[in-house]
Amino acid sequence: MKNFAFTIIFLIFSSSLFAGAWTMKKNHIYSRLSFNYYYADKEFKYSHHKRHFKWDGKYKDKNMGLYVEYGLTDRITLLTSLYYKKIEKKDDYIKMTTSGVGDIDFGVKLNIFKGKKGVFSVQTLVKIPEAYDEDDALPLGNGQYDYELRAMMGLSLWPHIPGYVNMEFGYRWRTEAPSDELRYLFEFGTNFTKNLYARIKLDGIRGMNNGKKKYDFSGNPTLNYNYDLGKLYITAGYKLKNNYFIEFEVAPEIYGKNTSSGTTYTFAVGVSF
Repeated sequence: MKNFAFTIIFLIFSSSLFAGAWTMKKNHIYSRLSFNYYYADKEFKYSHHKRHFKWDGKYKDKNMGLYVEYGLTDRITLLTSLYYKKIEKKDDYIKMTTSGVGDIDFGVKLNIFKGKKGVFSVQTLVKIPEAYDEDDALPLGNGQYDYELRAMMGLSLWPHIPGYVNMEFGYRWRTEAPSDELRYLFEFGTNFTKNLYARIKLDGIRGMNNGKKKYDFSGNPTLNYNYDLGKLYITAGYKLKNNYFIEFEVAPEIYGKNTSSGTTYTFAVGVSF
């Protein structure tokens, strides 16, 4: 019975594509290449209300992202992500653009507990800002290292629902001027057919107000030193032959403080093997 439960969980995540707390099997790889477009012409202020940018312009981020997980053992997964970006800030008088590789993440996910229905894992991550110039007029990042520790809990809903839930809580230490961040995530995924799946995810950030500075005057409206942000990801995917998949995703920013308010549109392709 125990083996049957794990088989069901594996089948669910073969289609829903290894979300959250589950680690990869030894020598297995999951890779996702995404093409993303972010657009914002508004910002969140202290009251969490939206208003048009005070400089009355628009901000765009067109980027290509690569996310990879590799099963070093059945309980230890290595992960990395990087993005090649072209960002643009424009108003009635001036247009600024910057392109290049943004922040690079490296992480390790360790499975602590695996039961019949769920798993518990911890993940460490470091954000590396060495691929761009933080002194650009419109920088790709704020140029400081981040370190994160995260607890991750996943639960299979089988046999009542062909899907799963995932919850994550973490703390991100940000060096130099920015405030630290409390990070949280709630996710639900389900299979409609053998090949068609969907997930919805709330990804949140709460600034801890302990930084040396409150405002970032770099010109990039997404890079304030202390901010809150909640983004809702709605994803539909289709599994192709040989473990390839395609996904369509929309991710509006639904609440926040002291940062831009926009929406990201994504098309992604990937494979697990």
